[in-house]
Amino acid sequence: PSIEPQALEKEVEFVLKTAGKFLSKEPQRLDVLSVFAGLRPLAANGDETAKTKEISRSHKVIISASGLVSVIGGKWTTYRKMAEDAMNKIMNHQLLSAKSGSTQNLKIHGYEITDKASTLSFYGSDKIEIEKLEKENKYFAEPLSKETHITVAQVIWAVRNEMARTVEDVLARRTRVLFSDSKLAIKLAPVVADIMMKELNRDEMWRKNQVDKFNQLAKNYSLDNVFE
Repeated sequence: PSIEPQALEKEVEFVLKTAGKFLSKEPQRLDVLSVFAGLRPLAANGDETAKTKEISRSHKVIISASGLVSVIGGKWTTYRKMAEDAMNKIMNHQLLSAKSGSTQNLKIHGYEITDKASTLSFYGSDKIEIEKLEKENKYFAEPLSKETHITVAQVIWAVRNEMARTVEDVLARRTRVLFSDSKLAIKLAPVVADIMMKELNRDEMWRKNQVDKFNQLAKNYSLDNVFE
């Protein structure tokens, strides 16, 4: 296992070939804008002969003799059930006093019901604050480049409110550009670094280092470099 797992050649070919069976036009390697692989959290059942695809993605809650509580496996979509099971087991082991749950209908941050879609819809109710930033300064409302709808305000918002501290934070984990178009992400890196440098009060050395590190990372998301 590695921190940045890379897709294998046979995996890329499998995806292209399989997609071609269902799309009106069979995709070619030149059509691929970004390629990436991930690590899947699985709680093994103890059978070493079982293949990973046969292992359930259900979570397990384990309490060690020292009292350490571990939640293993699971997935984002069942996060509340994971938390509930963990708390119930903790209370059953008397590590905390018993108490009824109060989060059954708790709305997560950004909760919003709307039928009006926009490029900022995935921010939920926070989009109002980003729109305020864009009205505050015309420069903030400008897109990072003509190829994207992402604005300067979104980068500033990520720094001020979402704890973004690196170019990778913004282009991979806040706006997801790296996963949708690696070459565009590389193009945007200097622009994002410049905005962040000013917001975080960093110097040119920091800016250059951030761009270099991100470009090195982004190369692993391009078919041009993955199998070299």
